[in-house]
Amino acid sequence: MEVNIESAWKNKLTDEFEKPYFQLLVSKVKNAYQNSDVWPKGNNIFKAFDACPFENLKVVILGQDPYPTTGHAHGLCFSVPADVKPIPKSLINIFKEIQADTGTKFPENGNLERWAEQGILLLNTSLTVKAGEPNSHKDFGWEKFTDAVIRTISLNKTGIVFLLWGAHAIQKKTLIDTKKHFVLTSVHPSPLSAHRGFLGCKHFSKTNEILISQNKTPILW
Repeated sequence: MEVNIESAWKNKLTDEFEKPYFQLLVSKVKNAYQNSDVWPKGNNIFKAFDACPFENLKVVILGQDPYPTTGHAHGLCFSVPADVKPIPKSLINIFKEIQADTGTKFPENGNLERWAEQGILLLNTSLTVKAGEPNSHKDFGWEKFTDAVIRTISLNKTGIVFLLWGAHAIQKKTLIDTKKHFVLTSVHPSPLSAHRGFLGCKHFSKTNEILISQNKTPILW
């Protein structure tokens, strides 16, 4: 596993890459790819960082781990390649809320690269998963790394909007300086929980209101 990521991110995280836990993580991930069907494919592991350069960062959406369905995960949380049908149910609920909240039409596909290009880091707390086995790499050490990413953003940026959906993501609020940043929380958009508060949360219009208040360009959801 080669850590080839956007230069500014790499500069901010260089110390992390040199820590013993990360070296062990690399070894575990390499072994997993050699011996099982792992997603996303290797060149997309760090795609969230490449798709959203550090200088452009305005919003962070935090997911748990990649889709375990073969062909679905491509390195951006909640996102799937444009040819994936049907769109995952959690993502459908996200699109439903966007439509209800902002009037944006339901998109033709579930590829969220267009969000990343506007300054949204679509970050899973684990960056790899074995096909068919959700959370299968949760003990590899990924969360130590992604916790460090969140702390790095909190320390080096100001006015970032963090969207934390579900108990797992909300736990990460402790890593964020809420005096410098904005944190919006909700239940997860999963069909199991979306009706308990995600649908109706208006996080997408609220995010744009926050961005506009800082003279930043709002997101075209």
